[in-house]
Amino acid sequence: MTAMDLEARIDRLESIEEIRQLVARYALAVDTRDLEKLVGLFVADVEVGRLGSGRAALLESFREGLAPLGLTILSVGTHVIDLVDAASATGEVYCTGEIDRDGVLLRQAILYRDTYRRDPEGWRFVRRNHLLWYSAPLGVDPRHLPPANWPKGHVGRGTVPEVFATYREFAGIDDHRGEI
Repeated sequence: MTAMDLEARIDRLESIEEIRQLVARYALAVDTRDLEKLVGLFVADVEVGRLGSGRAALLESFREGLAPLGLTILSVGTHVIDLVDAASATGEVYCTGEIDRDGVLLRQAILYRDTYRRDPEGWRFVRRNHLLWYSAPLGVDPRHLPPANWPKGHVGRGTVPEVFATYREFAGIDDHRGEI
């Protein structure tokens, strides 16, 4: 093994760990409502949709999105990271959440589909796509709920796992809801 090989392997391992920490820091920042820290986890030129781009727009988006919520507890689980090159990566993250919305404590099973980029500040989110397996009041079996129509609806079944072509093929499902 050459010194260059060793440096590349160390950089790869450090990158993966930094991205894992980025995801964990996101969950903690949401739960503690540390919005400054939260927006700092994203690239400076983050696209925010109808609010434009940049961290100021993202801050407004998080203020709007978190305002109706009380207590949140996000627990990160499975995290698959694919390094594209030395400065870009993608990932899929499982997350469960207990979320107080309008006085009802909901249990959510979430799949985040992430895009990451390394910039002078380190690894940051470029984009987080939040998909649902389900969102249900505690004690309610989510398999018997109607579709949530996320993000408009907050209670019901989501589009995961049916968005995966491999799952649809395995389960014999012809219909697809936005393939991943």
